[in-house]
Amino acid sequence: MYFVCRWREESPFSKRVVTLPDVTVLDWFRRGWGCDDPEGWINSELGDEVYGLDSIFEAALERNLPRPETIDELRELLNEHLWVEGDDESTFIRLGEHSLRVRTDDDEVDLAYYFVDDEAAAASPDRLSFLLHDTWPLPGGVAAPGAVFSHGVPVRTVRLASPGPDCVFSVRLCWESPDTGRNLDLVGATAFPGLTLPDLATLLRDADDAHRWPHDARLLRALAAPGENDIGSALERYARLPGYAPSPASLDTVSAHDAIHREMLELLVSERPAESQIRLDAHIAQVARYIDDFFGFDQWFLFDTQWAAGHPDLARSLLRYAAHWDPYEAQH
Repeated sequence: MYFVCRWREESPFSKRVVTLPDVTVLDWFRRGWGCDDPEGWINSELGDEVYGLDSIFEAALERNLPRPETIDELRELLNEHLWVEGDDESTFIRLGEHSLRVRTDDDEVDLAYYFVDDEAAAASPDRLSFLLHDTWPLPGGVAAPGAVFSHGVPVRTVRLASPGPDCVFSVRLCWESPDTGRNLDLVGATAFPGLTLPDLATLLRDADDAHRWPHDARLLRALAAPGENDIGSALERYARLPGYAPSPASLDTVSAHDAIHREMLELLVSERPAESQIRLDAHIAQVARYIDDFFGFDQWFLFDTQWAAGHPDLARSLLRYAAHWDPYEAQH
């Protein structure tokens, strides 16, 4: 079984993935039920603290709660005694036969944690592969010629080219979404249909309707330099931006590319932090930008259908990761 904590982690992916010996979620909670040091037990089991998770075990001690025998009994106990915070707490504890998904916040950022058993992981790789992936970077290989990719996940669309079978996807995972103001109130990836990753930089820069685009597409355009045809250089500049919500002040009002790029250059630090990670391949570019020792990292992935067709489960699950905090949320 797996445990994942999506939070301010030291990992370049901003998540902690731990393998557990238990067969089911129920087994893990039953094994810890009645432990005399819940916080210490959780730290030992899961590699560090998990915000609010010790509350259910503290309640079991203080109230002498019976050890759950079924998933339904565990669900009732979690709904009654597990501490979660947020605007819609009634939907933030989601327990099924093979997984538990919980969302809360630590008064600074949103976080989510997950218990996923092996049966669930094997049954839904298109939902869980990225969530369970813990090795930086993502693989760089591509599919054989002629392979196709379809995703079935909601995305926002920016049209820079004529329709065609290829598409570039932009997934930026950050601590304060410019669209919602929260890091887990997610609006999905941005798709650029009709092109591959090597085409992106030139078409972004030359577009004349950028004021209509989603924020992240405008930010990427501002990072691309005049005359530059390699989008990887834009991500290298992103890694040199300071702060947890980097953006030129005029990004929403200045549409001329030269002007907004000059403003972007004024924000850059001379060198990217040593902790930052960047990997540039022909059909996927990825950066984990180190912010500080509190927030850790944020991430930006740019990939096209040639990469996605070679890693379809990883690509679909990454797009889901950018669309909703719960990988099992119904999406159409």
